[in-house]
Amino acid sequence: MAYNLKETYQKLTDPKSIVVVGASASHGKPGCGVTKNIIENNYQGKLYLVNPKADEIRGVPVQKSIDDLPDGIDLGFLVIPAPFVYDSMQGLLKKGCKTLVVLTAGFGETDEKGKAEEQRLVDLADANDAFMIGPNVVGICTVDYQGKFAGILPKMKKGSMDVISASGATVDYVIEQADIRGLKFDNIFSMGNSAQYGVEDIIEMMDHTHGPDSAVIKLIYMESVKKPRKLLKHARSLTRKGCILVGIKSGVSEGGARAAASHTGAMATSDTAVQALFDKAGIIRVKSKYELVEVACALNCLKGREEAKNVAIITDAGGPGVMLTDELNNAGVATPALKDATQKIIAEKLPKFGTFSNPVDCLPTQTAEQIAHVIQTIEDQNEDIDAVVVLTGNSMLTDKWETYSTMVDLMDKSKVAVVPVLSSATTCRGLMDKFIGFDKTYFVDEVHVGMALGKLHNRMPLYEPEGALPGYDKDRIAAILEGVQGIVPPLKCLELLDAVGVKQPGYAVVSEQQALLAAAGNLTYPIVAKIVGPLHKSDVGGVIVGIADGPQLEAAWEKLRGIDGFEGVLLQEMARGSEVIIGANKEEGYGHLLMFGLGGIFTEVFKDSQFTLAPMGLTESEALIRRIRSIKMLEGVRGQKGMNIALLADYLTRIGQLVTDFPQISEIDLNPVKGEEENLCVVDCRVII
Repeated sequence: MAYNLKETYQKLTDPKSIVVVGASASHGKPGCGVTKNIIENNYQGKLYLVNPKADEIRGVPVQKSIDDLPDGIDLGFLVIPAPFVYDSMQGLLKKGCKTLVVLTAGFGETDEKGKAEEQRLVDLADANDAFMIGPNVVGICTVDYQGKFAGILPKMKKGSMDVISASGATVDYVIEQADIRGLKFDNIFSMGNSAQYGVEDIIEMMDHTHGPDSAVIKLIYMESVKKPRKLLKHARSLTRKGCILVGIKSGVSEGGARAAASHTGAMATSDTAVQALFDKAGIIRVKSKYELVEVACALNCLKGREEAKNVAIITDAGGPGVMLTDELNNAGVATPALKDATQKIIAEKLPKFGTFSNPVDCLPTQTAEQIAHVIQTIEDQNEDIDAVVVLTGNSMLTDKWETYSTMVDLMDKSKVAVVPVLSSATTCRGLMDKFIGFDKTYFVDEVHVGMALGKLHNRMPLYEPEGALPGYDKDRIAAILEGVQGIVPPLKCLELLDAVGVKQPGYAVVSEQQALLAAAGNLTYPIVAKIVGPLHKSDVGGVIVGIADGPQLEAAWEKLRGIDGFEGVLLQEMARGSEVIIGANKEEGYGHLLMFGLGGIFTEVFKDSQFTLAPMGLTESEALIRRIRSIKMLEGVRGQKGMNIALLADYLTRIGQLVTDFPQISEIDLNPVKGEEENLCVVDCRVII
C-alpha cells in the first residue's frame, strides 16, 4: 500500500480543496453536473475548475490549464474525454494532487484497447503513490460535498449509513428507494471499474478510520471480489466494532457474470466461495437493492439493536398480521404469546371482537390511543419483546396523521423498538412524506419487515479459529508431505490422517499377491478391497465390499488386477453406519473452502452440503454441520444410531487446520467418513498437492 490510508480517506470524505478538470457550464455534460452539485450543495472548501474555454462557471473563476493550479490540492475529479485523461492525470500528479476520481467512461468496460488504456492509468497512479477511484464512476457524496455528475442527490447526515458500490446506477437506485423511506447517508462511494482500488479498499479505510461518529450501517454492491482476504479481514474487524454490513454480490450465473464483465470488466468468482466469505465476515447477503434498503430501514428502527429475537405485532387487519407472523417464524424470529395479565389490560381499550395475544388485532377502527396503550402495556408488564411492528392501513375511519404522529413519538420514547408499516401508499402519500420529515423511516409491506428482521436474526456470528488440537502433529505432517507433488499415494494419505488426529479403520496396503492373505490376517473380517492407482475407484469398479474370508479376498484381487492403472490393493476393515464427506478445495485468493455434507455415493446426488473458509473453531464447525438438511438423519432416527456431531466437528476443524498450515494442499476429500456414535472412521481419502 503506497498511499497513506487515513490521510487519503480524509481527502476523499472531507477534502479542504477540490479541482474539477473538465468543469463545464453546458447542461447535459458530466462536467456541468459535478460542478453544479459541488457548488450548489454547500461545499465549504476551496474549489478549482479547469476548462480552457471558460473564464468562470457559476461565479467560480476557471483556470485554463492544470499548470495554472496551485500545488497540493486534496482531491481531483477528472471528467474529460477518455483520450485526454492520462495526460491530465499526469498533470495533477505533478501538482501534488494524488487522490483522484476518474468519472470518465470508455476504458476497461469497452474493449481491449480501453482495458490497455485503463492499465496505463493504474500504472501511472502506482508509480506516483496515488489513489485512484474509477474510471467510469458516477461520483462520490459525503456530508461535506456532493461530487456526483448525474442522478438523484442523497440526503446526508453524519453517522447515518455508508454505501460502497461497484455500480453508479445501482447507487442511484438505492438512493431513490431510500429517499422515499426517510433514510439518509453519511458517505457514498461509486467505484466504477475499480481498476486500481475498489470496494475492498474503501472497507479497509473505513475500518482504520472508524470512530464514535462513523456510520454503523454499510451497504455494499459488488460485481467481483478482487481482494477477498482484505475484504474478509476488514469486514470482520468492522463487524467486531459494532457495524452491520449488508451486501450484494451479483454476477453469480453464467449470464450474470458475462453482464458484469461487459459492465465493469469484472471477472467471475465462485459463488460458493463468495457466500462462505460473506458468512465468515458477518456480512448479510441480499439479492436486490430493495432488500438493501429494507434491512437498512429495519436497523434504523431498531434503535441501536443488531436484531430483534422476539417480536410483537399490532395490526388493524387479520391477514397482514398472519403473513408477518409466518415470515418471522419461518426466519426463526419468535412472536411469543403475551401473558394473560398483559392481554387482560390490553383488552380494556380494544374492541371486544379484537384479538389480544400476539398479533394484537385492533380491527380497522385502530386508533393512535390503542397503539400507544398496547406498547405501554407490553413495557409495563415486562414482556420479553425486542420490537413491536405496527401495521396500519387507511380504513378512513380514523385520523391517520394522529396515528402517524403518535408513532413518531413512540419511536423516540419507547423502550422497545417500534417498527411502522404504513401500507396506504396512495391515500396517505402526503402523510408518509410528512412522517419521514421527522427523521423517521417506515415499511410499506409486512412480509418485507419479516424478511429484513429475519436477515438480521440469521446473520452469521463471528467465530474464532481453534487453538491447539490434541494429537495434531504439525512437524510429522510436514515430514510426510515433504517433496510430495500431485496425488498423494494411499499409504502416505493414511499416515497423514494419523498425524492429523482422525481415526481410520484397520488397514493394510498390498502390492504383491503372495502378501495378500498374511496382510488380511492382521485385520478383522469382513473387509473391503480397494484398488490402488486409479483416482476415482468406484467409477472403475475398484471397490469390493463385504469380503468374508480368504478365498473371497483372492477372487477380489484377481478382479481388481484386471483394471487399468492397477498398482495394488488397500484392505480395510468395514465400517458401518451413516456416511458424510469432509473436503477442502483451494480457491485462488480466498484460501481453502471447507465442505461438510452427506457423503458416499450420494454426495453428488443430494448435494446436501455446507461451506466455510478455513481455519475454523469447533463451535463454527458444529454450527456448519447442523446446517445441512439431513442433520436429523446424522443424529439418529427411528432407533438407528446416529453420529457423534461433536466428533465430526473435531474432524472438520482438524482438516481446516491442515490446509491452513499446509497451503500447498490444493484438494482433500475424506469421503466417506463413516460410522456410528463415537466410532467414526475416515474410510477413503484423496489428497492432491
